[in-house]
Amino acid sequence: MRRRVLTQELEPGAYLDEVELSERYGISRPPLREVLRQLVGEGYLLLHENRGAQVAPMTHKTLRNFFVAAPMIYAAVSRLAAEHARPAQIAQLKEIQLGFRRAISGGDAAERALLNEQFHSQIGEMADNEYLLPSLRRLLIDHARIGMTFYSPRREVSAQQVIAADQHDAFIALIEAGDADGAGDLAVAHWELARAQIENFISPESMQLPLGRVSVAS
Repeated sequence: MRRRVLTQELEPGAYLDEVELSERYGISRPPLREVLRQLVGEGYLLLHENRGAQVAPMTHKTLRNFFVAAPMIYAAVSRLAAEHARPAQIAQLKEIQLGFRRAISGGDAAERALLNEQFHSQIGEMADNEYLLPSLRRLLIDHARIGMTFYSPRREVSAQQVIAADQHDAFIALIEAGDADGAGDLAVAHWELARAQIENFISPESMQLPLGRVSVAS
């Protein structure tokens, strides 16, 4: 279910059919509803009294809030990761990065979005902060979905994708070196790499509804 939401197989705002889900996953309605409640708590779904479960929508308001929150949360998490990361966690981050580069080379948009989510989620685990991690996880849901919307699976590997992968390598090096300031600065630069193009895609000039840019204090 998480994968289907992140890859937009289940589209934002779609209402879910409990009968279809029960048959698909081979479980009865009571345990299914427990799963749905868990996914609501994680931010993947909303639950409506009369209409059931709905995939979390992506409205202009939620996207604007996403653009405001993203650089602050990414920077804070990255700084803490550099301070607290354990060797085993760094090794796992390196494995995720290998998969991310393979997905880019293979032009697999869904796998790329999922592995990018895993990469930043792993940095969140390294940060070891129970207040920031839930916010990061919610942020990553929409980051993955925006990525699936913006990056066409048929598009050739772009310079931007290569730069993003190189920045992932830089994240690993900075975290491994314990460079909190460098990791925080890179998080903002990594965010800015994608921000302008994604903003233009989801907010055409005719709408004149800028999502804005946030300066992150050092």
